Amino acid sequence: MASTTRRPSTAADRRAAVEARILSGIGELMRDGKTYTELGVQQIAAAGGISRSGFYLYFRDKVDVLLRLNGFLKSDSLEIVQRWQPCGPVGGLDGLVHTYEQLFRHYRKHSFLLAAISEVAAYDPSVRNSWTSAQDRFIEHTMNLLIEEQLAGRTPADVDPRCAAGVVVRGGAQVIAQQVATSDGHDDALVAREMACGYWYGIYRRPESP
Repeated sequence: MASTTRRPSTAADRRAAVEARILSGIGELMRDGKTYTELGVQQIAAAGGISRSGFYLYFRDKVDVLLRLNGFLKSDSLEIVQRWQPCGPVGGLDGLVHTYEQLFRHYRKHSFLLAAISEVAAYDPSVRNSWTSAQDRFIEHTMNLLIEEQLAGRTPADVDPRCAAGVVVRGGAQVIAQQVATSDGHDDALVAREMACGYWYGIYRRPESP
């Protein structure tokens, strides 16, 4: 007879559950108009369903919370980006448009977290460095795509892969952050297409320089 005993939860499971509750709770608090800087440890702990003392079993401080949530935000968005390829049935320009639409939805869902990271990165080097380090992973991925496309003869040889990848990632991040902060999403599809066309025809498939 098959056992119906549930697998005991691990420390990682418990941490993930606490982080998920805190993520949701911080969103509710910031939707009420508070900035992340204004939130106290007691409020954040309560949002995660733990005591203040329990908070310090999981996190060093408020900044540590933000660093962990930033990792979650970026790992999910990197997974979205990595699904796109310049060639293939779901690749090309239309696939790139779809990728940007997915990124808009992802960041809009967690817009409060994006706002908190931007807020704290302005004065905390660890959050700023974490954000920059996460962008470096996107740049590395995009650079490798461009190198592969150059070797296949589809992207001009005069494109500098690292410089172009930096433009795509950093420029795209700024547009996404601005779009999420200032638009209700009604024009996300339009902005996604303009972004995709700019990078597709301006870098991936731009004409060889004379």
